[in-house]
Amino acid sequence: MWVVAGGGGGGGAGAPPPARPPAAPTVTKYTSGDGPETGATDSTSQRFSPDANLPPDWWRLFASPSLNDAVRQGLEASPTVAAAEANLRGAQDELRAGQGVFYPQVSAGIDATRERPSRNATPARLNEGVFNLFTASATISYVLDIFGGERRSVEALAASVDYQRNVARAASLTLASNVANTMIASAAYEAEIEATNEIVATEKEQVRLAEVQAKAGTANYAGVLSLQTQLDATQAQLPALRQKLSQSQNLLAVLRGSFPAEAPPVHLEFAELTLPHTLPLSAPSALVRQRPDILEAEAALHAASAEIGVATAAMLPSITLDGSFGLSDTSTRGLLASGSRVWGIGAGLTQPIFRGGTLLSERDAAINAYKASSANYRQTVLVAFEQVADTMRGLEHDAETVEISDRGVHTASRAQSLTQANYKAGLATWSDVLVANAQYHQARIANIEARAAQYQDTVALYAALGGGWWNGAGASATARQSAAAATTSP
Repeated sequence: MWVVAGGGGGGGAGAPPPARPPAAPTVTKYTSGDGPETGATDSTSQRFSPDANLPPDWWRLFASPSLNDAVRQGLEASPTVAAAEANLRGAQDELRAGQGVFYPQVSAGIDATRERPSRNATPARLNEGVFNLFTASATISYVLDIFGGERRSVEALAASVDYQRNVARAASLTLASNVANTMIASAAYEAEIEATNEIVATEKEQVRLAEVQAKAGTANYAGVLSLQTQLDATQAQLPALRQKLSQSQNLLAVLRGSFPAEAPPVHLEFAELTLPHTLPLSAPSALVRQRPDILEAEAALHAASAEIGVATAAMLPSITLDGSFGLSDTSTRGLLASGSRVWGIGAGLTQPIFRGGTLLSERDAAINAYKASSANYRQTVLVAFEQVADTMRGLEHDAETVEISDRGVHTASRAQSLTQANYKAGLATWSDVLVANAQYHQARIANIEARAAQYQDTVALYAALGGGWWNGAGASATARQSAAAATTSP
C-alpha cells in the first residue's frame, strides 16, 4: 500500500520517503468455478476475450448513430462533467502553486517614512527633530527541506490531481453509461408499446367476435366478459409503459444538459442496436490500474500517506536561509551614495519543544486517516471485482434468457402461420387466428425485454472494466502501459 517505510518515526529519524503504490491482487479470475460463457445463438452470441481492447468510445460498438450523438451531446453539455473538469484544473493550479516552495522566495520593496525620534531616547540628544527616511531593498529566503515535509506536501497535492483526474474520468464514464442505458430502455419501451398496441387491437377483435357470437346465441356471454377483462388488463399496461418512456426521455434531456421542456425527444429504433459479439475482459491484476473509482481510492491513499510525512516533518527542526540588500538614506538623492548600502545574511533554525501534544496528536490523526483510506481502498477493489463478476454472470444468464425467448418467438410465429393456414383451409376459426396473433406479440415483448437486459448488461461490463480511457488518444504512454501491464488471463 501507499505506506511509509518503518513508519517514519518522529524521534529524529526524518520524514518517511515517498511511498509505493498498492500491489495488484493475486486472484486470477473474477468468478468462482469455471469462467462463465455466453449463449451461442446466431444473433446474440457473445464471448469474453482477454486479448480484446476496450475502446474509450465503447458505445460505438452498438453501431447506433442516435446513441453516438446522444453520448456526444451529454459529454459536451453535462454540468457534472464540466464541474469535474474544473475541479481537475483547480487541483493542477494548486499543485503548480505548491511547487513554488522548491525555489528561493525573492521580494523587493520601497519604503518612505517621516519620523521624529524621541529626544530622551536619542544618545547625546543628537539628530533631534523630524526627518525623512527612504529605503529600497530586496530580500531572498529559502527553506532547507532537510526532513522532506515540503516534498511530501507537494506529493499530497500531486495525489489530489490524480484523484480529481479520475473523478473526471468516472464522471464521463458514468454519464456515457447512463445515456446508453437510458437510450436502450427508451427504445425497448417504444417497441413494447407498439407490440402491446397490436395485442390490444387483436383482443378488441376477439371481443367483437365474441359479442357477435353471443348475440347470435352460439356462445355464452360470459366468454365476452372474460375476453373484455383480458383486454382491459392489456390496455392497463400501456399507461405504465408510456410513463416509463416519458421518464426515460426526461432523463435523457437532463443527461444531455437540457431542460425536459426544451429538449427534443430522442428516438431510437430497438432494431437499430447491434449487440457486440466480442467482450473484452481485463485480467484482475490490470483492473486496479483501469477503473477510475479504484484509482480515486488509490490517490486518496497516496495523499493520506504523504500527510503522515508532513506531520512527521512538523515535529523536526526547520532551517531557513535568508539575506537582504538595500539602500537607505534620508533623501532620495542620497540613496545612490556609497554609504547608503545596507545588507544582511543569516540562517534560522526552529525546533518545536513543547506544543501540548499537538504535533504528536496531529501525526497520530494522519496515521489513522491513512488506515481509513487503506480500508476504503480495499473495499473499493472488492466492490469492483464483485461488479465485474455480476456482469459476467448476468451476461451468461441473459444469453440463456434470450435464447429461450428467441425460441418462443419462433414457435409463436410458426403457430401463427399454421393457424392462418388452417383458417384459410376451414380448419380453424378466426378466433383461433386472433389468439395465435396475441401469443406471438406477447412472445415478442418477452424477447424485447430479454434483449434490452442483454444490451444493458453489456454496457455494465464496459463500465465495470473502467471504460477504456487508457486506450484513448489523450492517455499517456505510461498510463496505457500501467493499465495493460498485467497479462494473466482471468
